[in-house]
Amino acid sequence: MAILSNLKPRPGESLGGDPGRLAGQLGSAGDLAVLGPGLARSCAHRITDLASLRRFLLDYVNVALVPGELPAIDRAYRHAQRYEVRELIRLDQGLRAGGCPPELAEASGRVGWSQLRRLRPLRDQRLVQRYLHAVEAGEAHGWHTVVFGLVLSLYSLPLRQGLLGYGAQTIRGFVYGAAARLPLTQGQCVQVEEEAGAGLPGAVHALLAPPGGAPWHPI
Repeated sequence: MAILSNLKPRPGESLGGDPGRLAGQLGSAGDLAVLGPGLARSCAHRITDLASLRRFLLDYVNVALVPGELPAIDRAYRHAQRYEVRELIRLDQGLRAGGCPPELAEASGRVGWSQLRRLRPLRDQRLVQRYLHAVEAGEAHGWHTVVFGLVLSLYSLPLRQGLLGYGAQTIRGFVYGAAARLPLTQGQCVQVEEEAGAGLPGAVHALLAPPGGAPWHPI
Protein backbone atom coordinates (compact mmCIF):
# COMPACT_ATOMS: atom_id res chain seq x y z
CA MET A 1 0.00 0.00 0.00
CA ALA A 2 1.36 3.41 -0.90
CA ILE A 3 1.84 5.80 2.01
CA LEU A 4 0.52 9.30 1.46
CA SER A 5 3.53 10.88 3.13
CA ASN A 6 5.58 9.69 0.15
CA LEU A 7 3.52 11.92 -2.14
CA LYS A 8 4.29 15.64 -2.29
CA PRO A 9 1.39 17.89 -3.35
CA ARG A 10 2.37 20.21 -6.14
CA PRO A 11 0.13 22.77 -7.83
CA GLY A 12 -1.36 21.30 -10.98
CA GLU A 13 0.34 17.94 -10.51
CA SER A 14 -1.61 14.89 -11.64
CA LEU A 15 -1.00 11.19 -11.87
CA GLY A 16 -2.09 9.72 -15.15
CA GLY A 17 -2.49 6.10 -16.17
CA ASP A 18 -5.24 3.57 -15.72
CA PRO A 19 -7.52 3.53 -12.65
CA GLY A 20 -5.78 0.50 -11.16
CA ARG A 21 -2.39 2.24 -11.27
CA LEU A 22 -3.88 5.38 -9.76
CA ALA A 23 -5.55 3.40 -6.99
CA GLY A 24 -2.23 1.81 -6.14
CA GLN A 25 -0.73 5.26 -5.54
CA LEU A 26 -3.43 6.30 -3.08
CA GLY A 27 -3.19 5.12 0.50
CA SER A 28 -6.95 5.52 0.89
CA ALA A 29 -7.58 3.31 -2.12
CA GLY A 30 -5.30 0.68 -0.67
CA ASP A 31 -7.14 0.79 2.65
CA LEU A 32 -10.31 -0.16 0.80
CA ALA A 33 -8.85 -3.65 0.57
CA VAL A 34 -9.47 -3.75 4.33
CA LEU A 35 -12.89 -2.13 4.16
CA GLY A 36 -14.33 -4.59 1.65
CA PRO A 37 -13.54 -7.86 3.49
CA GLY A 38 -14.71 -6.39 6.80
CA LEU A 39 -18.09 -5.50 5.37
CA ALA A 40 -18.28 -8.79 3.50
CA ARG A 41 -17.86 -10.63 6.80
CA SER A 42 -20.60 -8.51 8.38
CA CYS A 43 -22.89 -9.52 5.51
CA ALA A 44 -21.98 -13.21 5.70
CA HIS A 45 -25.62 -14.16 6.09
CA ARG A 46 -26.26 -12.63 2.66
CA ILE A 47 -23.22 -14.03 0.85
CA THR A 48 -23.29 -17.83 0.88
CA ASP A 49 -22.34 -18.76 -2.69
CA LEU A 50 -21.37 -17.27 -6.05
CA ALA A 51 -24.96 -16.37 -6.95
CA SER A 52 -25.58 -14.52 -3.67
CA LEU A 53 -22.24 -12.70 -4.05
CA ARG A 54 -23.36 -11.50 -7.48
CA ARG A 55 -26.67 -10.28 -6.03
CA PHE A 56 -24.91 -8.54 -3.17
CA LEU A 57 -22.51 -6.73 -5.50
CA LEU A 58 -25.37 -5.71 -7.77
CA ASP A 59 -27.21 -4.22 -4.79
CA TYR A 60 -24.05 -2.52 -3.51
CA VAL A 61 -23.24 -0.90 -6.84
CA ASN A 62 -26.80 0.25 -7.58
CA VAL A 63 -27.88 1.22 -4.06
CA ALA A 64 -24.71 2.43 -2.32
CA LEU A 65 -21.72 2.95 -4.61
CA VAL A 66 -23.19 4.86 -7.54
CA PRO A 67 -25.97 6.91 -5.92
CA GLY A 68 -24.18 7.50 -2.59
CA GLU A 69 -20.44 6.97 -2.32
CA LEU A 70 -19.27 8.32 -5.68
CA PRO A 71 -21.31 11.56 -5.34
CA ALA A 72 -19.93 12.01 -1.79
CA ILE A 73 -16.37 11.76 -3.11
CA ASP A 74 -17.21 14.17 -5.92
CA ARG A 75 -18.72 16.74 -3.53
CA ALA A 76 -15.84 16.43 -1.06
CA TYR A 77 -13.37 16.94 -3.89
CA ARG A 78 -15.15 20.08 -5.11
CA HIS A 79 -15.48 21.55 -1.60
CA ALA A 80 -11.76 20.97 -1.06
CA GLN A 81 -10.94 22.53 -4.42
CA ARG A 82 -12.83 25.68 -3.38
CA TYR A 83 -11.47 25.58 0.17
CA GLU A 84 -14.99 25.26 1.58
CA VAL A 85 -14.19 23.87 5.02
CA ARG A 86 -17.61 24.41 6.59
CA GLU A 87 -19.32 22.86 3.59
CA LEU A 88 -16.96 19.87 3.78
CA ILE A 89 -17.85 19.36 7.44
CA ARG A 90 -21.57 19.73 6.71
CA LEU A 91 -21.24 17.10 3.97
CA ASP A 92 -19.66 14.75 6.51
CA GLN A 93 -22.41 15.47 9.05
CA GLY A 94 -25.10 14.90 6.44
CA LEU A 95 -23.70 11.46 5.65
CA ARG A 96 -23.78 10.60 9.34
CA ALA A 97 -27.42 11.70 9.53
CA GLY A 98 -28.33 9.48 6.59
CA GLY A 99 -28.95 6.36 8.69
CA CYS A 100 -25.83 4.43 7.63
CA PRO A 101 -25.70 0.83 9.00
CA PRO A 102 -23.45 0.67 12.10
CA GLU A 103 -20.99 -1.80 10.56
CA LEU A 104 -20.48 0.45 7.53
CA ALA A 105 -20.16 3.59 9.67
CA GLU A 106 -17.54 1.92 11.85
CA ALA A 107 -15.52 0.58 8.93
CA SER A 108 -15.78 3.86 7.03
CA GLY A 109 -14.62 5.90 10.02
CA ARG A 110 -11.73 3.52 10.64
CA VAL A 111 -10.46 3.85 7.07
CA GLY A 112 -11.03 7.61 7.00
CA TRP A 113 -9.22 8.12 10.29
CA SER A 114 -6.30 6.02 9.06
CA GLN A 115 -5.88 8.44 6.17
CA LEU A 116 -6.33 11.57 8.25
CA ARG A 117 -3.52 10.48 10.58
CA ARG A 118 -1.21 10.39 7.58
CA LEU A 119 -2.22 13.92 6.65
CA ARG A 120 -1.54 15.34 10.11
CA PRO A 121 2.07 16.39 9.30
CA LEU A 122 0.78 18.75 6.57
CA ARG A 123 0.61 21.69 8.96
CA ASP A 124 0.45 24.25 6.17
CA GLN A 125 -2.75 22.70 4.77
CA ARG A 126 -5.32 24.59 6.87
CA LEU A 127 -8.32 22.86 5.31
CA VAL A 128 -6.90 19.47 6.24
CA GLN A 129 -6.09 20.59 9.78
CA ARG A 130 -9.54 22.12 10.35
CA TYR A 131 -11.31 19.02 9.10
CA LEU A 132 -9.02 16.83 11.21
CA HIS A 133 -9.82 18.96 14.27
CA ALA A 134 -13.56 18.61 13.58
CA VAL A 135 -13.22 14.81 13.48
CA GLU A 136 -11.16 14.74 16.68
CA ALA A 137 -13.73 16.98 18.39
CA GLY A 138 -16.58 14.69 17.35
CA GLU A 139 -18.10 17.33 15.08
CA ALA A 140 -17.48 15.15 12.01
CA HIS A 141 -17.28 11.39 11.50
CA GLY A 142 -14.35 11.19 9.08
CA TRP A 143 -16.13 9.17 6.40
CA HIS A 144 -13.66 7.45 4.09
CA THR A 145 -15.48 8.83 1.05
CA VAL A 146 -15.07 12.42 2.27
CA VAL A 147 -11.41 11.85 3.09
CA PHE A 148 -10.88 10.19 -0.29
CA GLY A 149 -12.28 13.23 -2.12
CA LEU A 150 -10.13 15.50 0.04
CA VAL A 151 -7.01 13.50 -0.82
CA LEU A 152 -7.75 13.60 -4.54
CA SER A 153 -7.97 17.39 -4.38
CA LEU A 154 -4.98 17.83 -2.07
CA TYR A 155 -2.66 15.92 -4.38
CA SER A 156 -4.14 17.24 -7.63
CA LEU A 157 -5.16 13.73 -8.70
CA PRO A 158 -7.63 13.26 -11.58
CA LEU A 159 -11.17 13.07 -10.21
CA ARG A 160 -12.47 10.76 -12.94
CA GLN A 161 -9.70 8.22 -12.50
CA GLY A 162 -9.91 8.52 -8.73
CA LEU A 163 -13.62 7.64 -8.80
CA LEU A 164 -12.98 4.70 -11.10
CA GLY A 165 -10.11 3.50 -8.92
CA TYR A 166 -12.24 3.79 -5.79
CA GLY A 167 -15.08 1.76 -7.29
CA ALA A 168 -12.76 -0.92 -8.63
CA GLN A 169 -10.83 -1.28 -5.37
CA THR A 170 -13.98 -1.47 -3.24
CA ILE A 171 -15.58 -4.11 -5.46
CA ARG A 172 -12.33 -6.08 -5.42
CA GLY A 173 -12.27 -5.92 -1.63
CA PHE A 174 -15.77 -7.38 -1.44
CA VAL A 175 -14.98 -10.14 -3.93
CA TYR A 176 -11.78 -11.34 -2.30
CA GLY A 177 -13.23 -10.88 1.17
CA ALA A 178 -15.99 -13.31 0.19
CA ALA A 179 -13.49 -15.60 -1.56
CA ALA A 180 -11.74 -16.17 1.75
CA ARG A 181 -14.89 -17.93 2.97
CA LEU A 182 -16.35 -19.40 -0.19
CA PRO A 183 -14.88 -22.03 -2.52
CA LEU A 184 -14.33 -19.63 -5.43
CA THR A 185 -11.71 -20.09 -8.12
CA GLN A 186 -9.47 -17.26 -9.28
CA GLY A 187 -11.35 -17.25 -12.57
CA GLN A 188 -14.70 -16.85 -10.81
CA CYS A 189 -13.33 -13.97 -8.73
CA VAL A 190 -12.11 -12.17 -11.83
CA GLN A 191 -15.37 -12.75 -13.66
CA VAL A 192 -17.65 -11.51 -10.87
CA GLU A 193 -15.38 -8.51 -10.28
CA GLU A 194 -15.55 -7.56 -13.95
CA GLU A 195 -19.32 -8.02 -14.01
CA ALA A 196 -19.86 -5.81 -10.97
CA GLY A 197 -17.59 -3.08 -12.29
CA ALA A 198 -18.79 -3.11 -15.90
CA GLY A 199 -21.07 -0.11 -15.43
CA LEU A 200 -18.59 2.04 -13.49
CA PRO A 201 -17.21 4.04 -16.45
CA GLY A 202 -20.72 5.00 -17.54
CA ALA A 203 -21.77 5.89 -13.99
CA VAL A 204 -18.72 8.09 -13.44
CA HIS A 205 -19.22 9.74 -16.83
CA ALA A 206 -22.83 10.55 -15.94
CA LEU A 207 -21.81 11.92 -12.53
CA LEU A 208 -19.22 14.25 -14.03
CA ALA A 209 -21.24 15.18 -17.12
CA PRO A 210 -22.57 18.76 -17.31
CA PRO A 211 -26.30 19.31 -16.63
CA GLY A 212 -28.38 17.78 -19.37
CA GLY A 213 -25.87 15.00 -20.04
CA ALA A 214 -26.76 11.36 -20.55
CA PRO A 215 -28.43 9.80 -17.46
CA TRP A 216 -26.97 6.80 -15.67
CA HIS A 217 -28.90 3.54 -15.86
CA PRO A 218 -28.53 0.91 -13.09
CA ILE A 219 -26.54 -2.17 -14.04
